[in-house]
Amino acid sequence: MKTVLTGLATFGACHAARWYLDRGSRKTTEAAGGHIRLTALWNKGAAFGLPIRREGLLMLSGAVLSAVWLLRGRSPLGAGLALGGGAANLTERMRHGKVYDYVQFPKAPGKLKRYVFNLADFAIFAGGLLMAAGKHGNG
Repeated sequence: MKTVLTGLATFGACHAARWYLDRGSRKTTEAAGGHIRLTALWNKGAAFGLPIRREGLLMLSGAVLSAVWLLRGRSPLGAGLALGGGAANLTERMRHGKVYDYVQFPKAPGKLKRYVFNLADFAIFAGGLLMAAGKHGNG
């Protein structure tokens, strides 16, 4: 039950953030002394620019979401975060053919400063870490 509730809450938060940030009146802004930039980018490709075609990306996303569901007992909270974020990106990609990214770290080291993320990406990352660590496995 924790996985489903966390997943639904994460899915809703991801879509609410995209809806709020995808406004014509919003301008690029910086925070934390320029360490965080809210910008706008429609990403047609896969994570970190991997060359995967749309159809393959949709199938891969579905397979990964299925695997996370099967492994949810390892960390119900982590699985919920990963499923909610993954489902948010998947539905956006199915609906628009691309994903709306909006958080950049321009002062990050190396190539990391080039990439732009969204809330779903952070949820997937945090969920994956929790699942790998097996945290919150009882509940």
